Amino acid sequence: MSRVANAPIRLPKGVEAMVKGSVLSIKGPKGALEHAISDCVEVIHGDGQLSFKGREAMENAVALAGTTRAVVSNMVTGVSDGFQRKLDLVGVGYRAQMKGNVLSLALGFSHPIEFPVPQGVTIETPSQTEIVIKGVDKQQVGQTAAVIRGYRPPEPYKGKGVKYSDEVVIRKEAKKK
Repeated sequence: MSRVANAPIRLPKGVEAMVKGSVLSIKGPKGALEHAISDCVEVIHGDGQLSFKGREAMENAVALAGTTRAVVSNMVTGVSDGFQRKLDLVGVGYRAQMKGNVLSLALGFSHPIEFPVPQGVTIETPSQTEIVIKGVDKQQVGQTAAVIRGYRPPEPYKGKGVKYSDEVVIRKEAKKK
């Protein structure tokens, strides 16, 4: 049985938490996020920290309390520090460029890919082969990175494609005659 929910979340300076009904809102220097709390989970707010308990009568209450605690912990980290994901473009002629609120990608297709930047996420291109995705919502930053990577995932023979900067592409040997 997991004991994730037993650890309280300490709120750093400048981060505020408010519980109104079944909605928990977190505000910090980088932004604000909200999360709907299940009826199975009880949120205890006090002494600059948040604690979570599952209601005994409900089935799966302990599991939901642990999940809620993990999600809220990511929210607190997001509004205080933020999240970022880096992508690398590997291949001849593969380029990325920001044009206003649209990311233009040249990935070896006959046409450029125009990716509109979602609300709440910022994308930077420090060089033509690097993409940095930043935001306060961990899920949204990860999803945006996954969508961009999905346009041309790295292939195992030459390693060409869009890959996470910390991703290791296992290379295959070419077919022998």
